[in-house]
Amino acid sequence: MAAVGERTASISSHTQNKVTRAKVTLENYYQNLVTQHHERESRQKKLEDKMEEEGLSEEEKRLRRESHALKETEFLRLKRSRLGVDDFDSLKIIGRGAFGEVRLVQKKDTGHVYAMKILRKKDMLEKEQIAHVRAERDVLVESDNDWVVKMFYSFQDAMNLYLIMEFLPGGDMMTLLMKKDTLTEDQTQFYIAETILAIESIHKLSFIHRDIKPDNLLLDAKGHIKLSDFGLCTGLKKSHRTEFYKDLSQAKPSDFSSNPTDSKRRAESWKRNRRALAYSTVGTPDYIAPEVFMQEGYTASCDWWSLGVIMYEMLEGYPPFCSENPQDTYRKVMNWRETLIFPPEMPISSAAKQLIQQFCCDPKDRIGRNGVQEIKNHVFFKGVDWEHIRERPAAIHIDVKSIDDTSNFDEFSDEDLKISLSAKDKSVNESTATKDWVFVNYTYARFERLTQRGHIRPNSFRPQAPQ
Repeated sequence: MAAVGERTASISSHTQNKVTRAKVTLENYYQNLVTQHHERESRQKKLEDKMEEEGLSEEEKRLRRESHALKETEFLRLKRSRLGVDDFDSLKIIGRGAFGEVRLVQKKDTGHVYAMKILRKKDMLEKEQIAHVRAERDVLVESDNDWVVKMFYSFQDAMNLYLIMEFLPGGDMMTLLMKKDTLTEDQTQFYIAETILAIESIHKLSFIHRDIKPDNLLLDAKGHIKLSDFGLCTGLKKSHRTEFYKDLSQAKPSDFSSNPTDSKRRAESWKRNRRALAYSTVGTPDYIAPEVFMQEGYTASCDWWSLGVIMYEMLEGYPPFCSENPQDTYRKVMNWRETLIFPPEMPISSAAKQLIQQFCCDPKDRIGRNGVQEIKNHVFFKGVDWEHIRERPAAIHIDVKSIDDTSNFDEFSDEDLKISLSAKDKSVNESTATKDWVFVNYTYARFERLTQRGHIRPNSFRPQAPQ
């Protein structure tokens, strides 16, 4: 009888899951129709406002409206055609992580070059990363500024999630720091100021990044900062919280819409271990605020702690809490009052030291807790033109030979560039296939890129040969 009861409970649970899935999928379909209508109206209003601002004649307005209407029709047509991995040529692997990889790809029909982030659904489900994946996708959709890497498409198949983003050929801040060892205070001022503006832009959207580190500060072709990798990002929606996915019976469509040595030895040890940590499952806890580790609640100010650690690393050559293993690093972060030490052999200005101490301190005393303006007003940023900093030359020139130059990235084996894990793959785990409906509404296409005219010849770009 007990066995029968267990079986009945199991069937009931399975049935409940199917009912919830059907309900969310159906309601989500109609909610998307409403959302698309509002977005279309918003684009029309922007057009009308811009034409009024430009003072166009009635005939010019008529022609502009006709052109816009054609774009809207094309947008709907292209959205209905399912985008998949077969629409892209894989050129080179430019990054690997615990849950997937990043590839340089070229869209077959237009020749446009992108960075394709591939995430394995099975790993996302097993490691309870669904909430983080949802938050990453949402922040990339909602961000429309120069400080966050731009996402043009997102889609999925039975095995993977795909994010199609702009390719930034400048590499990342981790690579730059490993090349330069240390930066001057002027260079540090520039990069920290740009990162402040990048962090501010996502805080305005009510997101907390929680994983601000040099690896996630990308450099565009001109050497300016763009924030990336929102895999640990959290927001205000229910679907951005891990506990939400433990019971989905009440899910609604709207829920889906990481003995001290002398400074030279520490720097050498840090550089020796840094690459391995960057690509491991464990990662490095060097940049994470202590209150995040404690899991007793934290605010967006935890991102400012991380920025203080990066600033220390830029000036000293290694992060303040680095150790031979993550466990020792964790202990140093938690005991920051004793372990935040400035080596006398690497002197920095009093303004720089003070700012780092104001970033890396107790949350109730941390600079930025009362708004970003108090950070911008700090004496260390004297002379910074916050409004036009992105229009100025970058502090360090980035050598980029072409739009698909990968020389500023690590080399990875390109033994098999074919993305074989497609929807037709017979090795798809059945339990994964039945649970992956939690990724509903993951698909996205950005209006500006989908309606962009002027194709690039498909074979006009080729990746750089390994150095």
